[in-house]
Amino acid sequence: MMSSQPGGPGSQKQGWAERRRQKIRAEIERNRRGEYTVPTWVLALALAAMVGAWATLVILA
Repeated sequence: MMSSQPGGPGSQKQGWAERRRQKIRAEIERNRRGEYTVPTWVLALALAAMVGAWATLVILA
């Protein structure tokens, strides 16, 4: 893979893309080792759904 010169017009974008690829690779490796964790936003959404369902049940019952 060719890399642009430091300070060139595409260097910052290319650096961002490479860091992103490395983060994805690291996450895949963690998941393969069994270190998978549920994202916080998923847990918050599940909690909000449960509280909303409970509140609806209390109000309508």
